[in-house]
Amino acid sequence: MNNEILYSTKFLQLKNYKRENGHNWVYAHRPNAKDIVIIVPILKTNDEDKILFLITKRPPIYGENKGEFCLELPAGLVGDFNNNENIEEAIKRELKEETGFLANKIEIKTRKLASSAGLTSETSTIALAHLGKQEAPQDDDGGIIIERKFIKKSEVLNFIKEFEKQGNSIGAQTLSGLFYYFFE
Repeated sequence: MNNEILYSTKFLQLKNYKRENGHNWVYAHRPNAKDIVIIVPILKTNDEDKILFLITKRPPIYGENKGEFCLELPAGLVGDFNNNENIEEAIKRELKEETGFLANKIEIKTRKLASSAGLTSETSTIALAHLGKQEAPQDDDGGIIIERKFIKKSEVLNFIKEFEKQGNSIGAQTLSGLFYYFFE
């Protein structure tokens, strides 16, 4: 490969890809993750499905004055602490860590979703998780997760618009996950 590591930490590297035409391309890479999982948590009720959203405070977003909060779905790295972890195990682990819920059923909808292919080598797997019992305490992910909010399926679009109108950001992977929930 034509990759040179320019800078490296435990969770992030900057790499320089030397292209055949002589131009270089610098991008971000996660050395300790095989993939990212994005989870659409669905709570079935007698009335209408509800989606569980996370309201987060991400340093790159508020640090660059792009919004105080970010609307996200539960997500995480595959294999960041256990290199043998597979995607399904990571989905279950991240869902339990970030929401406290177990999944009754998991449906993987897509793999290899590039979040920003010109910036990062990161790809994601999107899964729908039909929620079962809530049995674990919720982790705030090092102070990143500020609030969890169930929103009725019929109110999701208005909720997102209002959240953005308040000056906050919306995670692109969140919108991708919702696409697979609403349109597949």
